Amino acid sequence: MYICAKISVNSENYPPKKVCFHTLGCKLNFSETSEIARSFKSLGYQRVDFEEFPDIYVINTCSVTENADKKCKSLVNKALRVSPNAFIAIIGCYAQLKPDEIASIEGVDLVLGANEKFNLPNFLNQIEKKQQAEVHACAINEVNTFMPSYSGEDRTRVFFKIQDGCDYSCSFCTIPLARGSSRSAPISETIAQAQKLIAEKNVSELVLTGVNTGDFGRKNGESFLALLKELDRLDRIDRIRISSIEPNLLSDDIIAFCATSQKFVPHFHIPLQSGSNKILGAMRRRYRKELYTQRVIEILRNMPDAAIGVDVIVGFPGESDADFLDTYTFLNELPIAYLHVFTYSERDHTDAAAMTDSVPMQTRQQRSEMLRILSEKKRHAFYERYVNTERNVLWEAEKDGKYMYGFTDNYIKVQTPWSEPLINKIVPCRLSKSEEQGLLMASLPVSDLIS
Repeated sequence: MYICAKISVNSENYPPKKVCFHTLGCKLNFSETSEIARSFKSLGYQRVDFEEFPDIYVINTCSVTENADKKCKSLVNKALRVSPNAFIAIIGCYAQLKPDEIASIEGVDLVLGANEKFNLPNFLNQIEKKQQAEVHACAINEVNTFMPSYSGEDRTRVFFKIQDGCDYSCSFCTIPLARGSSRSAPISETIAQAQKLIAEKNVSELVLTGVNTGDFGRKNGESFLALLKELDRLDRIDRIRISSIEPNLLSDDIIAFCATSQKFVPHFHIPLQSGSNKILGAMRRRYRKELYTQRVIEILRNMPDAAIGVDVIVGFPGESDADFLDTYTFLNELPIAYLHVFTYSERDHTDAAAMTDSVPMQTRQQRSEMLRILSEKKRHAFYERYVNTERNVLWEAEKDGKYMYGFTDNYIKVQTPWSEPLINKIVPCRLSKSEEQGLLMASLPVSDLIS
């Protein structure tokens, strides 16, 4: 039995404690971890790294990540080796899906589901180790509150959560079971939140994230396009990027608007999952590959320089050699920039897990490798198009030896010699080939090099 409750907190019981956050999974998880971390900071906690002997470890889990149980156990064991008496709280999608399994991991003290995770400090009146983990997880049909959040560590980009949950019923996916139904705040509240974070953080790029971003506002009688138009009016933000959007929700109007916007960048990440219509049907996806092709053509007609990224799953039950060849050929002929390749793995409580005609794991891995090689070819060809051209680059704080890194508006990763004054600046740069495989070198104007 799982308890859905809030526990009152007396701030006098909160001497300064050290807390470490570790996040598995997607950008949405990272934005939510940052939001939870801010609530700890407001209560006087000190955020520390994994190896700095924390009093509390908070592990935000993922249901999509392969071997989620093994990764969670490994992190708990690692935490206890560093700080044997640390209090360990597990939150996130895996915690909602399998709270009993997590509670049975030796060393875990607290398990919080999808509704409860944002109230984590309320469950920490006492942080002594427990003989048996405490579990608080509402039924997923009770998870209906939208909690805005944004990432806070990056000095250049913020991942801004605008939507949560999903009403789709893809046969392979556990996200509706882990996060609940689709929901979002009204446009007015979303814009107010965006203005607040822009005022608080000196960032140059806003990345819109969610489980199904294109579904924003549907239940409020609003729309994703209406939100984009309001975000486009924001001051003090130079770039806005859409992290991912379903092809059936990416309308011509959205594409046309982004093409004329001075803030929205020419970059779309569009899940495909399979280039076989037979497999798309078995997956219960809400489109077929012909629509996907139309979306890609429409983007490039309006924005010839756009980078288009694709999610694809290989080894889904029933995927024959011919089906995989359909996928490979479809992607090979499509003018895209890169792939994110996922090897299908069975998930409990999904219809796909009960399907017959399972693809052998060795075959799945071989197909994944073929598509990863194709992705590198696609990325290389896309980058090659922009050698000896000029693009605006947002420079990040990441440093690797003598180099720093940045991204063009159309998502080309480039490098240049380290120069701290460039951090969080958007600078027009001329791109050239680099000795480092997979990247381009960026030559800056003389004025920027001097500064």
